[in-house]
Amino acid sequence: MLNASYIPQFPESYWSVSADERDLYPKLEGNIEADVAVVGGGIAGITTAYLLAKEGFKVVLIEAGRLLNGTTAHTTAKITAQHDLIYDELIKQDGREKASLYYQANNEALQFIKDTIAKHDITCGYSMQDAYVYTDADSYINNLENEMKAYDLLGIAGEYVTSIPLQIPSKAAVVMRNQAQFHPLHYLNVLVDELIKAQGQIYEHTTAVDVEEGDSPRVLTSDGFQITCKQVVSCTHFPFYDGHGFYFARMHADRSYVLAVQTEEAYPGGMYISAEEPKRSIRYVDTEDASGLLLVGGQSHKTGQGICTINHYEALQQYALKNFRLDKIAYRWSAQDLITGDKIPFIGHIKASSRNVYIATGFHKWGMTNGTAAALLIRDQILNKQNPYADLYTPSRSVSWTTIKHIASDNFDVAKHLIAGKLEMAKMRPEDLSLDEGSVVTVQGKRAGAYKDEQGKLYLVDTTCTHMGCEVEWNNGERTWDCPCHGSRFSVQGEVIEGPAEKPLKRIE
Repeated sequence: MLNASYIPQFPESYWSVSADERDLYPKLEGNIEADVAVVGGGIAGITTAYLLAKEGFKVVLIEAGRLLNGTTAHTTAKITAQHDLIYDELIKQDGREKASLYYQANNEALQFIKDTIAKHDITCGYSMQDAYVYTDADSYINNLENEMKAYDLLGIAGEYVTSIPLQIPSKAAVVMRNQAQFHPLHYLNVLVDELIKAQGQIYEHTTAVDVEEGDSPRVLTSDGFQITCKQVVSCTHFPFYDGHGFYFARMHADRSYVLAVQTEEAYPGGMYISAEEPKRSIRYVDTEDASGLLLVGGQSHKTGQGICTINHYEALQQYALKNFRLDKIAYRWSAQDLITGDKIPFIGHIKASSRNVYIATGFHKWGMTNGTAAALLIRDQILNKQNPYADLYTPSRSVSWTTIKHIASDNFDVAKHLIAGKLEMAKMRPEDLSLDEGSVVTVQGKRAGAYKDEQGKLYLVDTTCTHMGCEVEWNNGERTWDCPCHGSRFSVQGEVIEGPAEKPLKRIE
């Protein structure tokens, strides 16, 4: 066994490393016009832009960084309608009809991806797989039995089993047959190429900061340029434009972690996720060099909260060492996603009174199907076509009392961390830091954030989040500053990596 205990020093996604190198797209350097402006270069934004361009619309797609460099590049890339133990919960929370619609929307998204791969003959590691939610805890067997009853009630093809193909501790599982997995960047890069063929325009390093609504809405960028259009679609993970929908108070941000490991044993197939906490998500990737990678994920927690983040990777490492014969830990990465109070994404008109500004967000860590379902729904809405899932996903939907309690709990948690951050006393000083170390420190009697890189250069920032004033915390696993209140993330230099914050942290000289 070689290097089985070695965790790579820096996070790096296998999807990004193994994707074809792409040319840079230009930065927007002037005012332009389009039929539709799509903001966000992940699976939801690219699929939306692709679909609308194929319908004959003049489409402009802009991305604050580079395309496919956010959550879509850091997924486990399961294409499935089995979103953990969700269907029993949805039936109890929202009723049988909405639970059925949720399944149908995600199943149709799965089929769309399959058909699109066949249509364009895309080589992207697509393979059909059975998906399992399993448990090794007696206390969760009843949960699985209830989920199976929900499958039966909704007509979902599934089975309750007492063993799974993968040789890990398991007492029972619910399996959903004929799901799938793929290489998301290989798939989406072809959609980008098709978008360009359909005369779509793409601009990278172009940050949208606001929308001026009206019959011809305008997307305003951080450099002072604007896109005048007929329709605006925000697929920016966290909506860059709130439209007074107070989305920061209706969702919370979660982070989760992945190790990509090489093992000595053959993989029996299937995609797996544990019912109990801490979550364990497992799938296999056939690589070009035939070595193969086992993706072991989990350890989810609210962004900016919880234990030292490198410890999450170490927990996954210990799990992998215990259950598999490891040769090597090849890659590690983490992802952030947004979760709504009822676990159903917000897709559609940003508010009831707005007919030409749309959002797609809150995918609950299942963005491959939810992001694709979002694109299909928004396409239909722009085409004025009836879509059976519009009311299910609408951001202006009414919610159950259970959902209201979840939202209230999230906002209480925000208030707790806001106060705690203001009271926290930093004990370290910048000069106490070792190379490649970051921490909250004291500078001239005030709280600050410090990071010393491997060459000894020191970066100092004000730790007050520019969104609503919470105090950010150091994420040593990713070398970022993360806000525990609403999930904003910043680089060591203070630049915004994740919203809802729009302005960078203040630099301290």
